[in-house]
Amino acid sequence: MTADSDAPTRSVRMEDLVSLCARRGFIFASSEIYGGINGFWDYGPLGVELKNNLKARWWQRMVRERDDVEGIDSSIICHPKTWEASGHVEHFSDPMVDCKACKKRFRADQLEGIGKCSEGGAHDFTDPRNFNLMLKTFIGASEEAAATAYLRAETCQSIFTDFKRVREAARQKLPFGIAQIGKAFRNEINPRNFTFRSREFEQAELEFFVAPADREKWFQYWLAERFAFHQEIGLRPEHLRQRDHEPDELAHYCNAACDVEYLFPFGWQEIEGIHDRGDWDLTRHTEYAGKDLSYVDDQTKEKFIPHVVETSVGIDRTTLALLCDAYAEEDLEGGDQRTVMRFHPALAPIKAAVLPLSKKLAEPAEKLARDLRKRMNAYFDVSGNIGKRYRRQDEAGTPFCVTYDFDSETDGQVTVRERDSMRQDRIPIEGVAAWLAERIEG
Repeated sequence: MTADSDAPTRSVRMEDLVSLCARRGFIFASSEIYGGINGFWDYGPLGVELKNNLKARWWQRMVRERDDVEGIDSSIICHPKTWEASGHVEHFSDPMVDCKACKKRFRADQLEGIGKCSEGGAHDFTDPRNFNLMLKTFIGASEEAAATAYLRAETCQSIFTDFKRVREAARQKLPFGIAQIGKAFRNEINPRNFTFRSREFEQAELEFFVAPADREKWFQYWLAERFAFHQEIGLRPEHLRQRDHEPDELAHYCNAACDVEYLFPFGWQEIEGIHDRGDWDLTRHTEYAGKDLSYVDDQTKEKFIPHVVETSVGIDRTTLALLCDAYAEEDLEGGDQRTVMRFHPALAPIKAAVLPLSKKLAEPAEKLARDLRKRMNAYFDVSGNIGKRYRRQDEAGTPFCVTYDFDSETDGQVTVRERDSMRQDRIPIEGVAAWLAERIEG
């Protein structure tokens, strides 16, 4: 299924979102005090909570709720032959040109709209040449060729090299999957669009191993599962679509591929790929490692190399999609305005903020906040008038604010304000945690 090219318009501007992310501590440039480093980003107090909530939800759905998926956490540096077998050493490259005048490097297929050369006039480009995107390092004290290694360019290859060990240790039979979340690194020529294309990023990948005859069935199954997941975490359906790869787009080892795309302010872009990789990966590692990675079916006694259906989601890209989808600016009664991040409550960095109406009420209110922290990420704020504190929590995306007022001392109740509707409900103090938990997960 491929959506048509007509897309709803996006009102959020990237510059406004980037500004909010820096100001409120979601995401900001790495090494910012030195002017930053292109393609690398740091997640602040709110950003790391949002990102961790996304990863936890993915892990819950993909690993913990299933008995046919096992989780691993592999090293960032693999044996160098891993990348020879995968084809990365030979083929993982982009066409590159250099400007002889300003010395800047550009992708040869992305020259449109780059503007004039900073040295004046038109760029003076070299002929295109391939530029390998893997980041190289050295193991040990020597920097000789024999000591060369690479930071992994994707997290899936270690799943393939660990296939036999994990299958035997977990006593799994086909079909079953291996999943992991981890960092990957690509020496992008031109990082751009905030965190969308970076040199260091995080992936959550599942490699699901199946019999050759079952690969098409499982491809359709995982495509439906993964598309539903992005709606479950709160991305609006009108901002999501599936795009099948055309035959000339498919990698040489792929039988089929489909991208889940999100409508960013800079256009439709992939946030997850679902791929039928065939038996390419295990066949290649069998060849290069000299280890038999085949599987024998208990019933038929047939021996074969398992085929693989892959789901690969960009954690940073999906976090950016959550930020874009949540951002809203609203005009309120009386000429007031607010900026609000409408995160799904289960993914919101802060689940509830406890706000005493007066500093005189700080002690009992802070006790309530401490009690809530045993079940969720709760925040305590006593600084400023209540309206300003509400606005701060709106910008943080906090779905519920709990106000402890002077009546709370006598009636044992607090006022809970809901972020999106700004509706206020009076509920008993002893029931606050359960009341919040029901609505956060619901």
